[in-house]
Amino acid sequence: MERQTSNFLRSYGSILLLLLGIVVGSFVGGFFPGTVVWIKPLGDVFLNLLFAAVIPLLFFAIASAVANIDGSQKLGRIISTMAGVFLGTILIAGVCTIIALWFFPVEAPQAVQEPASTLLEDDPNDTWGDRLVRFVTVDEFYKLLSRENMLAFVIFSFLLGVAAQRSGEAGAPFRRFLLSANEVMKHLLMLIMKVAPLGLGAYFAYQVGTIGPALFGFYAKPLGLYYLLGAFYFAVFFSFYAYVAAGKTGVRRFWKNNILPSATAISTCSSIATMPVNLAAAPGMGIPPAVANVVIPLGTTLHKNGSSMSSIIKIYVAFVLIGWDFFEPMTLLTALGITVLVSIVAGGIPNGGYIGEMLMISVYGLPTEAIPAVMIIGTLVDPMATVLNATGDTVAAMLVSRFALGKHAVHSNEGGEADGME
Repeated sequence: MERQTSNFLRSYGSILLLLLGIVVGSFVGGFFPGTVVWIKPLGDVFLNLLFAAVIPLLFFAIASAVANIDGSQKLGRIISTMAGVFLGTILIAGVCTIIALWFFPVEAPQAVQEPASTLLEDDPNDTWGDRLVRFVTVDEFYKLLSRENMLAFVIFSFLLGVAAQRSGEAGAPFRRFLLSANEVMKHLLMLIMKVAPLGLGAYFAYQVGTIGPALFGFYAKPLGLYYLLGAFYFAVFFSFYAYVAAGKTGVRRFWKNNILPSATAISTCSSIATMPVNLAAAPGMGIPPAVANVVIPLGTTLHKNGSSMSSIIKIYVAFVLIGWDFFEPMTLLTALGITVLVSIVAGGIPNGGYIGEMLMISVYGLPTEAIPAVMIIGTLVDPMATVLNATGDTVAAMLVSRFALGKHAVHSNEGGEADGME
């Protein structure tokens, strides 16, 4: 009995502490909202530690994985399969949202707030080509080390890994360095996560104490629809994806190891902060390291089911507000195209969807009275969107393992355990 209790605490002790921190934080935020201004710095410290660690962790995870892929795990097959999985799941999420809006329409608000100030400080004379160049590249190396240039940083890390892989024997010491540094950064992550119950509890207190009351305000119906649809997609579609990847065992492993990533995502509203936790959870899900270390970091920037769904909701609310027909065929096709773009431009930082919202407004030429609605919806759906964005990366990695490496790839990578499809 004592041994069973010890094993239980060893397996779930950190999760129980995390849940305790979240419950206490929610209680404090709900009943003592005046204290959240004093508690939030604790969450900021934890989040800053994650952000400071994530740049080198991201670099070594991607570069070492790409540089050390062996002949049986072709990089091209993994990348091409990943692209198909990302695109497919993003479009499925968008289409599901369109169907839900068709059956559960949202009525136009009775009043419009004053337009918000512009959040995207681009030169008005820039072309989309200029913005694309700035987004995927930088002109100085030091700029790669900023979260504002995450996609450029991911591309650089990937290309460096390819170069190291192709360098042959001369690059062997460098490849070993990448592997060693990746292990060091993983242990640093484990140290930072020791304070996760305190840090995430503080963030829950802040969110409940500040954002929570707004959920009962003016945009309750579209918000309610998004959260219900998001929860449905999270439970049903992610289970389906895990089943496709590895049968019933895949579903069990995914949900068993998805608790901490989900809690981190919903409390920090940050895909980047959740990415290290996803990497730590991947072995328990049976995802091969060669796949996890490529798909999960790239997915943090490029794969966003929640942003796909929220962009459809935001476009729909804006169209209803100004009296435009959202269900016109070209509008729907454009909306699906925007969901793919938003999944790229919406960075993995808190409230990073603002850039995607500016893209949406620019593409459709929406009038200024639609901007506040888009901003409000974008801010309030961020917790659920982040959960779908971040935890969708691990289930996508399971699918990539299944289609790129074979049907037994996921089963053979949980602590050396191998079991067949159920």
